[in-house]
Amino acid sequence: MKQITMFMGLCALFFQTGCNSKGEEKKEEETEFLVTSPVVRDTMVTKDYVCQIHAISHIELRAQERGYLQKIYVDEGQAVKQGQLMFQIMPMLYQAEQQKAKAEANFAEIEYMNTKALADSNIVSKNELAMAKAKLEKANAELSLANVHLGFTQIRAPFNGIMDHFQVRLGSLLDEGDLLTTLSDNSKMWVYFNVPEAEYLNYKSDASQDNMKQVNLMMANNQSFPFVGKVETIEADFNNETGNIAFRATFPNPNGLLRHGETGNVLVTVPFKGVLLIPQKATFEVLEKRYVYVVDKNNTIKSREITISAELPHIFVVQSGLNKDDRILLEGLRLVRENEKIHPKFVQPAKMLSQLDLYAE
Repeated sequence: MKQITMFMGLCALFFQTGCNSKGEEKKEEETEFLVTSPVVRDTMVTKDYVCQIHAISHIELRAQERGYLQKIYVDEGQAVKQGQLMFQIMPMLYQAEQQKAKAEANFAEIEYMNTKALADSNIVSKNELAMAKAKLEKANAELSLANVHLGFTQIRAPFNGIMDHFQVRLGSLLDEGDLLTTLSDNSKMWVYFNVPEAEYLNYKSDASQDNMKQVNLMMANNQSFPFVGKVETIEADFNNETGNIAFRATFPNPNGLLRHGETGNVLVTVPFKGVLLIPQKATFEVLEKRYVYVVDKNNTIKSREITISAELPHIFVVQSGLNKDDRILLEGLRLVRENEKIHPKFVQPAKMLSQLDLYAE
């Protein structure tokens, strides 16, 4: 009798367990998963590129003659005008050479005039007159050379710009070619940034090519530079190591805020017309490839690889792998398995997009 009672108890336990299991399975089957479809829309994508900022002219000022640095007429960081005297190298030796050359030129000129008068009277030959003329031309050439050397003792600004720090001090003995300082023309700035090959090809294939002509600059302090730049030049060769090519944008710099050697980020706004937009939350990554779960007409989920062409906050722009009528799993990606049948609840794409911050949490 006791054995019969135990057997009946075990049967009741198994029956109850089986009922609970069926109830849980039924509950799982009844769990609703949100699904939606891609949104077809025109959009704008802003891409940023690390950049280097250069002055439109940045040169080294070097001594062209040997001598002591006698005077410095400017200061570090000072704005100078074209032709302004900046440095004076001791000119005494070159002044003496110039005076000697001038005296020799005067003597040669007097000698030539006397020889010419004699030649006009047929007292001397024309050959002697030609030799006197050649001597005069040689003396004038030596005088011009002496004037050039004397002029080299004065270093003047070749253009309007800003001085950098001095490499020499007053009284320094300079050799020909010694670096004095650098000078930067910051009226306009050349901003260089590297573009990947695929984006370069997209840019060049665009008939209008307006999508990257106007660019903005984010400075190192995360503040936007107030003036818009224009892409004017693309370098000739790709970097084989990085697969990038350098673009150059020109920015006006009327207030002198930008300086040579600064860094920042170039912001490029690229238009996309009639593209598919999906939530980033609806995707997952496997071995650096991006996938979504597509729900077929039987409500069975299947993974599908997609290609992303651009990224927005909470949104991917899909290049390939999806159609506008495909249904994709919006949430619960970790709760399902491949080829599993689910109970979907469809969310209208427009509503999904408006509530994207909510779904992205």
